[in-house]
Amino acid sequence: MGEVVDGARESGRVVLGRTLRLLREKEGKSLGQLAEETGYDKSYLSRLESGARLSKAAVMEDLDSYYGSGDLLVRLWRDARKEVVKDRYKAFMELEATARVMWMFQLAVPGLLQTEDYARTVLSGLSRAQTTAGNSEEIEEQVALRMGRQELLHREPAPSIRVILDEGALRRPVPDAKVWADQLARLLDAAELPSIALQVLPYAAGVHDLMNSHLTLLWQRLGDPVAYVEGNGFGELIEDPDKVLSFRWSYDLVRDAALTPEESTAFVKRLLEECRP
Repeated sequence: MGEVVDGARESGRVVLGRTLRLLREKEGKSLGQLAEETGYDKSYLSRLESGARLSKAAVMEDLDSYYGSGDLLVRLWRDARKEVVKDRYKAFMELEATARVMWMFQLAVPGLLQTEDYARTVLSGLSRAQTTAGNSEEIEEQVALRMGRQELLHREPAPSIRVILDEGALRRPVPDAKVWADQLARLLDAAELPSIALQVLPYAAGVHDLMNSHLTLLWQRLGDPVAYVEGNGFGELIEDPDKVLSFRWSYDLVRDAALTPEESTAFVKRLLEECRP
């Protein structure tokens, strides 16, 4: 947790960076030695220690193992990554991290099922659209955050997840054919997990209530479900029982119109075969 200095809470990134430096100094290692022994670039490690860069969870796992620090760095990284999240997403992500059941309707490949390269491509495109081009550090932080969210897919017990993808999500490839092929393969791998059901809503299903936004329905172990609706530049967490029930009804109608999981897997496989040279 961040410490309070002169009434202001230190950022989680600063706390993580200081801890990295202290662990290295305790081992009597220079940055050059650490880079040589871990395989990470010296300048990259320096930026982690200065708090200028937020890593991926896997890097913190490697360094925890190197220093024999248990899961200290991973825990500090999880605290630091919260600062990357925009305010409107924070409440949703807290619920997502502990949900037992998630139902999603997505107009694009959801972050939980994205590959790192696909996520980087998409986030780079969003950055250009929002006139923040050149901010590669911010993009890398968002990629790290998105990849970190995927930890919940492998927790015990894993949440039960149903993803309905609009066909349009699978008809808009990224420019790099390999990145797109890898993303389609990732969807097929996810569909094989016992905790995930993947369906495709074909264009032939016609108009429906969820055409203009993503929808996620979340159930915790206790309490009523909530809905999260996200569109172009907005996100809203909905807890009103009547509104959540209405969204659930809309979701049920979309699910009834979607291809079965088996048909959906076959659909994605055909697309993967078509995009391979």
